[in-house]
Amino acid sequence: MNKSVRLVWPVLIGCLCLAAAFRTALSQEKRDGNNQKSSYLPVDIREPFSSIMSRMTAAKPDVMQRQMTLLEQRYDLGNRPAKDVTMTRGKAVQQGVRVNLSKGMTWEKLSMLSPEEIQNKDLFPAGFLPLPHANHPEGGMLFPKFEIDEINKQEQRDLTRFDLDFDLPDHFLPEFPPPMFLTTRPDLGDVSHGNLVTIENYYELFNGILNPKQLEGLRLLLTPFPQQQFNQTEDRRSEHPSRGVACFDCHANGHTNGAQHQVGDIRPQEFRHRIETPPLRGVNIQRLFGSQRALKSVEDFTEFEQRAAYFDGDPVIATKKGVNALERGSQVHFMAEFQELLDFPPAPKLGITGKLAPTKASQQELRGQDLFLGKAQCGTCHPAPYYTDNLMHNLRAERFYRPRMVNGEMASADGPIKTFPLRGVKDSPPYLHDGRLLTLEDTIEFFSLILELKLTNQEKADLLAFMRAL
Repeated sequence: MNKSVRLVWPVLIGCLCLAAAFRTALSQEKRDGNNQKSSYLPVDIREPFSSIMSRMTAAKPDVMQRQMTLLEQRYDLGNRPAKDVTMTRGKAVQQGVRVNLSKGMTWEKLSMLSPEEIQNKDLFPAGFLPLPHANHPEGGMLFPKFEIDEINKQEQRDLTRFDLDFDLPDHFLPEFPPPMFLTTRPDLGDVSHGNLVTIENYYELFNGILNPKQLEGLRLLLTPFPQQQFNQTEDRRSEHPSRGVACFDCHANGHTNGAQHQVGDIRPQEFRHRIETPPLRGVNIQRLFGSQRALKSVEDFTEFEQRAAYFDGDPVIATKKGVNALERGSQVHFMAEFQELLDFPPAPKLGITGKLAPTKASQQELRGQDLFLGKAQCGTCHPAPYYTDNLMHNLRAERFYRPRMVNGEMASADGPIKTFPLRGVKDSPPYLHDGRLLTLEDTIEFFSLILELKLTNQEKADLLAFMRAL
């Protein structure tokens, strides 16, 4: 090797080493940067639990104030029950449009504008935008206080989160406990007899009514298993180590209590959608499960919930916290078989085709039915007898507004959403997949605008009367 080569070679080696070091540093900087996104939740938590709890408890008042300010800006949250209109067990149904409009705007004026005009003038009602989780960056299962209190009373299991409280007022939530009806024993009426069905009382209530498989399925649906916020680890959100949650902690008595969560199938966090717990009533006639996941059977849904949804769709964190891997051939089947028995509440004015019996319905309800199946186009996606087409539809509400960040959620396209059955719809407020519509009147205004229907006030009132009869 000549002298010039010997001199150049160390320089080349040094340059290569520097380049490698620079690439390593740059790669580390990217990994550590605030904008670097990950599909995974942090697993190896180094902060002590006492520090986590202290920090998040201290932040809670500001977090809840931010969310309540948003709700008060969007809605009229007053308690104004409708006259002589109740849910199945007697809780008052809230009346009136609760979504606030821009100053000087009316629903009639708004309906005369095109989606482009509404977007350009920023006139889309804020209450029609996606509703964020009570703390969207944090997320997780969050229960109404009445559910927390009853579970604690019966099971001494505390579903209180130290970092968050439920955000919507109780008068906008389903009645509690809701009645439970079985397709196999309609003669029994409400088989819960006014109780919240739990692991403590299910055997007494259902022994002799269900077969052994169904009874075991119900037991599993009422058994708490580890979940992202309620478990034994240092990154839980309950003060004390928790046995976890049960399926029916959200789907109270096979219905819903309005508990909220976030869909597990979207990343990053700000694009995840709040999800209000849908009723399990009428599972036997449904063919899609989950608001957006399009699971094809109730067995798929049951297994998915335990393996993934309980842990925000992250099987890595599920392993740490104690995933409940159900056995498909027996446990999943038993749980699904019981869920298939859950029936809709009675609707005395409906005939066997699911439409109004003319001799039992008022003229206003009959006019509403004609609108529902005709001009209002509701029946396109919600046909009788169960008022679902078992499909998914994209409403493309984003035509009316520009994407924006709202309390940690990116309010943008919702994408395809499952068509939920409307039988018994007055029993399951709030409405739409994320609960952004507090009343049926809000729902009618939303779809009148989104579908550009230009419904009159009388037509809206008639539609409301029909929907309350379903």
